[in-house]
Amino acid sequence: MKNEEKTRLACEIAPVLRMLYSSEGLATVEFFHDGEPPCPTAIADSSGNPMIIEPDADISSEFESYCKVNGFKPELVNVRDLGCFKITESKKHGRMAGKIAVVTGAAQGIGKSLTVSLAAEGALVTVADRNIEDALICTREINEAFGKYTAVAVQTDVTGEASVECLMQETVLAFGGLDILVSNAGVLIAGGVSDLSKEDFDFVTNVNYTGYFLCVKYASEIMKLQRKYSPGYMADIIEINSKSGLEGSSRNSAYAGSKFGGIGLTQSFALELVEYGIKVNAVCPGNLLDSPLWTDPERGLFRQYLDSGKVKGAKTINDVKKYYEDRVPMGRGCTTYDIARAVFYVIEQKYETGQAIPVTGGQIMLN
Repeated sequence: MKNEEKTRLACEIAPVLRMLYSSEGLATVEFFHDGEPPCPTAIADSSGNPMIIEPDADISSEFESYCKVNGFKPELVNVRDLGCFKITESKKHGRMAGKIAVVTGAAQGIGKSLTVSLAAEGALVTVADRNIEDALICTREINEAFGKYTAVAVQTDVTGEASVECLMQETVLAFGGLDILVSNAGVLIAGGVSDLSKEDFDFVTNVNYTGYFLCVKYASEIMKLQRKYSPGYMADIIEINSKSGLEGSSRNSAYAGSKFGGIGLTQSFALELVEYGIKVNAVCPGNLLDSPLWTDPERGLFRQYLDSGKVKGAKTINDVKKYYEDRVPMGRGCTTYDIARAVFYVIEQKYETGQAIPVTGGQIMLN
């Protein structure tokens, strides 16, 4: 088999083994190519000989037979001409204990905060970002704080289909499956309809809208496979949307349009994927007024909105900030902690799908 074929086959086998080992997905499966430890066929796991199968074997039947003969589940599975799968029961604790999560745009800002929050609650996380240097820093910090092998970094461009497919494959090869996708990667370029270039409009749309579609396309295939081998299993897809996805935003049409579209995708994905136990929801934060997205002196939104004339009469950045603070009934901007709590809510709420949940301090209220 070619390397590409081996990778695809390994990514089909690992989630099956994970669910056969633990119907709730509370296990990890690490893949080792032929020649990598602990692959030699002669190696024995801690409880007996490894399970050895052919690449085209009926994994479920082979797994059941192994358990019946040996009286325990295999911890090592060798697939001839492919490699070895090491299965480990999760030892994590917390609200997300044992869950495997991918967060896009995870190297900084909201994405990094959400990734750290998930890891703190027991999840294994893939830090996906175009900026691999910052992604590696984030990964190292998480592993130091919550235990090695808690996080891996994958350089990802969500607008590229091959890149997104690779992201999901690398997650499966590292952890064995996928339970949570947080589609967080997003960009904002402010400007009026007469001023905004098509190039900028397309860039915002490709990241915020098409990127979300691509991530769901490839993440949901893994989740469907896990559901097949554990009928009660449920998974979550969460888009980090915006209050601009709930109401129009003057001189910000590219961003608002992409976010409105994201909610349309969320509702449609929810209807399509519910039969596979996959819940799809959007979290719509208000303005994170103290974040670098807003405060960066050269590229922050305070600077962009001042320069574009979005806030009438504003003469300074402080004028723009006060304008946005005054619009929130709770009198402050949204925080990453507020967003994390909403993400945990939609994961733990088993009867919620297709929703767009405002986290806006009362600025946006649903009818």
